Amino acid sequence: MVKGVWVKAGLSRERVLDGALEYLDAHGLPALSMRKLGTHLGVEAMSLYRHVPNKAALLDGLVDRVMELAFAGLQDPPPGRTGAWVPWMRQFAHALRAALRAHPGVLPLAATRPVNSPDALRMSERWLATMRAAGLPLGRAMDVVNVVATFTIGHTLAEVGQTPGHEGTEPDLDQRADELDPALFPNLAEVIATRAGLDFDSRFAEAIDILLAGYAALPLKEAP
Repeated sequence: MVKGVWVKAGLSRERVLDGALEYLDAHGLPALSMRKLGTHLGVEAMSLYRHVPNKAALLDGLVDRVMELAFAGLQDPPPGRTGAWVPWMRQFAHALRAALRAHPGVLPLAATRPVNSPDALRMSERWLATMRAAGLPLGRAMDVVNVVATFTIGHTLAEVGQTPGHEGTEPDLDQRADELDPALFPNLAEVIATRAGLDFDSRFAEAIDILLAGYAALPLKEAP
């Protein structure tokens, strides 16, 4: 595929979604429309409706597509091995964060749109089956997947720090450095000077490990 040029005869749902991701990465969510996407793909907008029936379905599909990209290489843990779900969920979290960082325009959608398309439901079913095969009861498995996914989306959204339609206007702590009197704000001034606590990578990794260790330490019984 040459960027922005698609063969009409070979148009598919996957190509429509990948083209929409490409457009979103370049222009942001507020700029996305079926007409603009059709122009980007080199086709009439009406031809897109054969693959996504409306814009709402397109937005849902974008979330699905990023999830597919995130978890394409995620191998199931060996069934029956107690605790094998912990490293699997760690990989799950880091894979999801990497995909969302690669396509930050999808973050507002991932944070607000329910993941309930047929493809997403099949993926969720696989996750729950994987967790149960690795020793977790169903309720606990559902809790772990939801908590880890929600935390990952929220952390990455804060990390990227973009307000749809207002990208680049977000305040930054460093921009306030000259205003902070070290006598009044000694800790914040030290944070700015030393970068202590500002490493998103280590913060995310540690938080995920703490979450998983906490769940792993709970008694193995059905969550209420």
